[in-house]
Amino acid sequence: MKKRYAFSFFALAGLASSLAFGHPQHESDTVPKASELKVDNLLRNPLAGAEGLEVIMSHVSIPPNTSLPKHWHPGEEFAYILAGNVTLWQEGKEDIHFKAGDAAMVPLKQIHTAITGDEGVTLLIFRVHQQGKPERVLVD
Repeated sequence: MKKRYAFSFFALAGLASSLAFGHPQHESDTVPKASELKVDNLLRNPLAGAEGLEVIMSHVSIPPNTSLPKHWHPGEEFAYILAGNVTLWQEGKEDIHFKAGDAAMVPLKQIHTAITGDEGVTLLIFRVHQQGKPERVLVD
């Protein structure tokens, strides 16, 4: 199974609670309602041996033709694409396309978004960040 890694990738796990959808560079994208995103938080635990850090694991489904809001995370995020495909937009970088079987990482504070095509995407997301910090910070 081929896996591609990037300096940055998308952090989708917490975006279901973000209501400011849209991506100005992709005006033709469909703007979803929050209820169309599906996020199942599977695990949230402190990391043993890493005081003040926690891990969050989520199963995320993003509908077809969706552009999520630009955002960044106060910790690192790791994604494994279970089904479908998605394009990662990152500030100052070229777009990267990911498909089922690919894995990616988003460094902390990298501004990014995810854009799905006609298929949509299902992902398994792992995030490591400082306890008490927001899971994501939206940007204009």
